[in-house]
Amino acid sequence: CAFSAEMGKLQSKISLHTATYRAEGPVGRPGYGGAVELRSPVHSDAVTCVAAVRAELCVSGGKDKSVAVCNWRSGAVLGRFVSHEHEVTKVTCAHDSNRVFSASRDRTVMMWELHGTSGPRQRFPGHELVVTGLAVSPDVSRLCTGSRDNTVRKWDVETGECLCRAALSRNLVTHLCWVPGEPYIIQTSEDKTIRMWDSRELRVAHTFPGKQHIQTSCDVSQDGRYCLSSSSGFAGEGCEATLWDLRQTRSRVREYRGHLQTTASCVFLPRSPALTPSIATSSHDSKVKVWDRDTGACLATVCLEGAGPLASLAACDSSTLLCASFHSGIHVLQLRHHEELELEEVAVF
Repeated sequence: CAFSAEMGKLQSKISLHTATYRAEGPVGRPGYGGAVELRSPVHSDAVTCVAAVRAELCVSGGKDKSVAVCNWRSGAVLGRFVSHEHEVTKVTCAHDSNRVFSASRDRTVMMWELHGTSGPRQRFPGHELVVTGLAVSPDVSRLCTGSRDNTVRKWDVETGECLCRAALSRNLVTHLCWVPGEPYIIQTSEDKTIRMWDSRELRVAHTFPGKQHIQTSCDVSQDGRYCLSSSSGFAGEGCEATLWDLRQTRSRVREYRGHLQTTASCVFLPRSPALTPSIATSSHDSKVKVWDRDTGACLATVCLEGAGPLASLAACDSSTLLCASFHSGIHVLQLRHHEELELEEVAVF
């Protein structure tokens, strides 16, 4: 990879565990299921977003204005891109693609090549406020972005041209995701609404029943049958994740309740013969939970004490989650079958 790599010891503002980070190798600290590897931190400030790229690669963004590509198994930084002027708000990629996308509070969106130069391969200017949603089509030909400026925009990935723009009053976008195999995009908003957009004409194809709290994020199952959204809240009021049917009924299926503060991120776990269909959520209460998708039962919980708000989740495979935190970097979590299913922290970087 011809990345602009930054290896070695990093200066960090992270307060938790930084005394035990070492450039020359990981050290450990006691964890729920054993020693947790403490690796050199990838970002020098809060990590705001993380996404799985492929195999053992992940991409993350932080308040330090950088986008980093890492091997999540080893914690090695393979490349770092620093072109944004403010904190990175979102990162995304298409499965098995060499292109990753980032958005920032500086209102910019950029595309990076994993095997390219250190500079952005393409820029997508035009939003008037912070960009808070990114979704790329499965063939990586189209990019959809959303912002607090109440607009959703569709772009040609190769040329950077804005193909169309749609504005809706009070539609402060919080997250976007593409429905696999379909021309549809799911969007959550601060107006407490989940919308389905038809990307061909960039029009609203369906609006789901309104929720009681701000909808913070969304995800779509790999088979395209279900959508998941998460809610803000406090002291257990709100804070839920909601499963929606994307087929003909397009109705609410069930809710997952148990977090005590805002549920900031929700993801479907890839199917596995050893695990019932499952989802995962992360919250500002410093907990990550795994749920049985069909019954709503909480299967496992891990508390990342001192990590602060948990901002973003990424599913690497059916048993591995990455969790971005404000105070202690990126946590690697493993689902393991002992006497009961357990979610364990195994590394942090």
